[in-house]
Amino acid sequence: MSDLLETKSDETESVLLVGVLLHGSEEWRARDTMDELAQLAESAGAEVKGRFLVRQQKIKAGHYIGSGKAEEIADWIKENPVSMVVFDDDLSPAQGRNLEQVLEVRVLDRTQLILDIFAQRARTKEGCLQVELAQHQYLLPRLRRMWTHLERQQGGIGLRGPGETQLEVDRRRINEMIGSLKRDLEQVRARRSEQRRGRRRHGWALVSIVGYTNAGKSTLLNRISGADIYAEDQLFATLDPTTRQVDLPNHESMLMTDTVGFIQKLPHHLVDSFKATLEEVVEADLLVHVIDASHPQVDTQIESVHKVLDELGALDKPVLYVFNKIDNEKGRNAAKRLMRQFPKSVAISALSGEGIEQLFDELSDCLKGRKVTLRLSIPLSEGKLIAALQKNSSILEQNYEGGSADLLVRVSPQLAVQCRPFEVTEA
Repeated sequence: MSDLLETKSDETESVLLVGVLLHGSEEWRARDTMDELAQLAESAGAEVKGRFLVRQQKIKAGHYIGSGKAEEIADWIKENPVSMVVFDDDLSPAQGRNLEQVLEVRVLDRTQLILDIFAQRARTKEGCLQVELAQHQYLLPRLRRMWTHLERQQGGIGLRGPGETQLEVDRRRINEMIGSLKRDLEQVRARRSEQRRGRRRHGWALVSIVGYTNAGKSTLLNRISGADIYAEDQLFATLDPTTRQVDLPNHESMLMTDTVGFIQKLPHHLVDSFKATLEEVVEADLLVHVIDASHPQVDTQIESVHKVLDELGALDKPVLYVFNKIDNEKGRNAAKRLMRQFPKSVAISALSGEGIEQLFDELSDCLKGRKVTLRLSIPLSEGKLIAALQKNSSILEQNYEGGSADLLVRVSPQLAVQCRPFEVTEA
């Protein structure tokens, strides 16, 4: 049995969404991921014309939903033409090939749809490299599906021919490309690692914004840093990480990085491809988990983010929970409930600015133990150290008379080691 959930008027790039509700699974969760798939399709620029939720005992090896259900959907497509069908889970190469033969339209799965959005949104060299790597890794096991027009020349005794030869050539080229992309990304990771070491040497607190896609992460970073990051009501509106300096009211400073958003059923190989970006999360001193408190499945979204953080090995890091979108009543009420569940939290509206002062106070409190206060008297000949303090510390008092810099500063433990010879002890 299958449920036709909804239909819409015909459009040029129209899609039909198909999901599976397995026996014993929670129906609300299946429908929720289908809602998210619809958002993904719309973010990719498609018009969702209809949805099918197929109820069955288990996944069928040949057609994923079984040949009978596939024929049922094919009949529907004949009456309601669409340009493609998108499935809510990953399909094997054989399943994709079999479904295209029955449905007679293009068949995509969840990963292909996400990769298409990533390809649209990537702007930096690093982002483009990561998308290209993920695309090639997805394509490699599916090459044979692209060579079905030569399937009678697949090889074997007496059957070897150009089809098999070209297939092997393409496989070798893709493997070579994957190797080259991995080497390029390793250079990116090494460069990022060196940048982080430099920031740590100078005492910067490293803070990463994490959260479900479209929770308001980019809007928040724009609000508190004055950055100009693209922020729209779309899934994966921003893909490339952005780092900005944020100055707190207590004269402390930190570097805050906006990272790629998470979703339900985020494919593991996509997490692996984006490790160069997601290392910012692993290396952070503090995670700021931004949550759309107004979302009807807010608890499920929190759970999905926790799963990805666990996969990255970052679940035990200090976390400040930020419940966003309290500018509407639903978000405000949910935030009150969630703040009782997560004591280290604050409720805000990144759009209106409400609660931002409390957020700054919480950030200051979370990072207050990272610096020490020193009174120093440094000869002006030590210009390099004085410049480092001016750039990387909070100077509370300063006097440059008498051939020395008399300073009261808050510095990182690393920078404090260099300052100890010039420390002035109170009499």
